[in-house]
Amino acid sequence: MKRLAAAIATAAAFMGTALSGCTLAEVKVNVASERTSLENQILGSYNSLSEETLLVASVRGVDPLGRIQTPQKKSGEQQDAVTAMQVLSFHADDVDAFKRLGWVGENNQGLLTAFAMDRAKAPDDLKDFATRYGQKEFNSVVAEVNAAREVVMRRAIETNAALTPADMPKVRAVFAKLAADTARPGDRLQTAADGWTVKR
Repeated sequence: MKRLAAAIATAAAFMGTALSGCTLAEVKVNVASERTSLENQILGSYNSLSEETLLVASVRGVDPLGRIQTPQKKSGEQQDAVTAMQVLSFHADDVDAFKRLGWVGENNQGLLTAFAMDRAKAPDDLKDFATRYGQKEFNSVVAEVNAAREVVMRRAIETNAALTPADMPKVRAVFAKLAADTARPGDRLQTAADGWTVKR
């Protein structure tokens, strides 16, 4: 249970709930001994990106004397990663609803897989949401979230000297594991053997 709670805090930003109040420092203390070295490397890079995104959101555009401040220059890759984190945060509520509706599942590559938009089985609190969402908009959100996740995974490699692009399958596996660990009962998950199951 302790590991699950810590994994939830660690993966919160990746799943789009970066501003939920979880503290990354607690995660490092609670589960450092339970994670592999590779997971620690990847999550360290990811945590840095999460902290950077929060800092960008809190930077003031005007100094105390009323002068406009020029934001600190960022590399293209760095800016892309911050934008990706913002996209994940923006779509977090919709992705949570998609999961509850069974419209998406977490695949074993750290991405979302879309399923049929079955509106008939929508719970009462999601009936309006399910009715309002069209197929085109649904496809667009899933594509945007997956593209943002890809950027975040690439950035985790770029900012970690111990990783190379050849390590992408391992990075995907770590993010998929985090998604599975933080999934709620009823969420669809892809197994390592490419089958699908529902979290109990």
